[in-house]
Amino acid sequence: QVQLVESGGGLVQAGESLRLSCVVSGIRISSSSLGWYRQAPGNERVWVASITSGGSTNYRDSVEGRFTISRDDAKNSIYLQMNSLKAEDTAVYSCRKFGKRDYWGQGTQVTVSS
Repeated sequence: QVQLVESGGGLVQAGESLRLSCVVSGIRISSSSLGWYRQAPGNERVWVASITSGGSTNYRDSVEGRFTISRDDAKNSIYLQMNSLKAEDTAVYSCRKFGKRDYWGQGTQVTVSS
């Protein structure tokens, strides 16, 4: 059974940082691309960042330069370092493993107070 479990969310002040983790079990991630998505209240879920098996990264414009996605294949995990957080970053953040079949985590809440 494949599971993705996110952690690291919380309540922070604007300008502060958080580091999200996504641990994958049941399947090795080393040959896969993975990504982070977020869903703010009343909005659709949107892509935030992604990382390929080779370590290439991409970001949505609004987080470019503030967020960093990384991976540790030995730990079967990906991370999202979020700096200079803004109120508009408030959302539930979920990780996704891309592939013939996509897998998603349940998400972790990030709340940024202004």
